[in-house]
Amino acid sequence: QVQLVESGGGLVQAGGSLRLSCVASGRTFSIATMAWFRQAPGKEREFVARVNRSGGNTYYANSVKGRFTISRDNAKNTVSLQMNNLKPEDTAVYYCAADEWSASERASFYDYWGQGTQVTVSS
Repeated sequence: QVQLVESGGGLVQAGGSLRLSCVASGRTFSIATMAWFRQAPGKEREFVARVNRSGGNTYYANSVKGRFTISRDNAKNTVSLQMNNLKPEDTAVYYCAADEWSASERASFYDYWGQGTQVTVSS
């Protein structure tokens, strides 16, 4: 089993920045891909970004490309999401996810999830 705990959410004005962190514990050696998803009220959970085991391969949703950066520190069992130039449409609960096998943008492929952290961007 893997446990994930997010932190770093909050309220920020449009154009501002936030940094989310996710700490993994348990069978961390088994984790291949780590990712961030988000879910706004009344909407489905959507993919934001993912990073592979080494941290050298990343992939982003078009909506955040160029503004968000995902990074991974295996020594600390953490994955971070640096969010710059935030927009009101980025408002959502952000979830950290981990998977032992595949790299995907589909939420159903991920076995482990954090509890989520709220990000609110005011206009």
